Amino acid sequence: MLTIGEFSRLTHLSVRTLRRYHEAALLEPAVVDGTTGYRYYGVDQIPTAQVIHRLRELDVPLSDVQRILRTPDPGVRSALVTDHLQRLEDVLDRTRAAVVSLRRLLQPDPAPIDVELRAEPARTVAAVEAVVGHHDISAWYAGAMAELEAAVGAAVTGPPGGSYDNALFEQERGHAVVYLPTAAPPRTGRVHPATLPAAELAVTTHVGEHDGIEVTYGELGTWVVENAMSVAGPVREVYIVGPRDTSDPAAWRTEIGWPVFRVT
Repeated sequence: MLTIGEFSRLTHLSVRTLRRYHEAALLEPAVVDGTTGYRYYGVDQIPTAQVIHRLRELDVPLSDVQRILRTPDPGVRSALVTDHLQRLEDVLDRTRAAVVSLRRLLQPDPAPIDVELRAEPARTVAAVEAVVGHHDISAWYAGAMAELEAAVGAAVTGPPGGSYDNALFEQERGHAVVYLPTAAPPRTGRVHPATLPAAELAVTTHVGEHDGIEVTYGELGTWVVENAMSVAGPVREVYIVGPRDTSDPAAWRTEIGWPVFRVT
């Protein structure tokens, strides 16, 4: 038997933590002396303590750690760990996106953006559209674009794009359209022909991965305020170069088109 101090040194769990885990019925001592209250642990408890230690390093809640340890089903244990790892990856993605944006925002002298005023004619495209929550847009886009690519195939005539209502940004839920240009838009599943109306746009290009694109949106919006009059209408994006073209995020290019009415 090992004293709580010896067990602490072997498992890298502090005495205070071991006491807390005992109180939570997460890791109970093999023996508690009825007279002194001293806790004693068996060497066979070391692997369990090490598993707990690693799970807690990953910020797995105590309740989930308890479920992982107590379930006899390896599949259930694996699913619980996988779910938590996915949550960690989501947090890492959000952290990474924030870092990318902050690095751009904190540049002492950011380079001015190039903006082109462009008159876009109306055109019919193959599209998938839906009312989508802001936090669900990436997953929705991936599924919609996969359907479009399967439906259009080699008949695509240009880069994919999207059209996003103001409500998606202002209310975190709004109408979104993603599309592929093609001479004869098919109608299958969610894919259908849709007309992009004619619009006059202030257009700039976001360089790199989509993380940090809100910085480019802010710079384009500033230009619009200073040089033109913004009008109601969805913002458009065209994915000139993206993951379908190259795995190098530094090479990705996204055109952002802001609806405007020219002042001069």
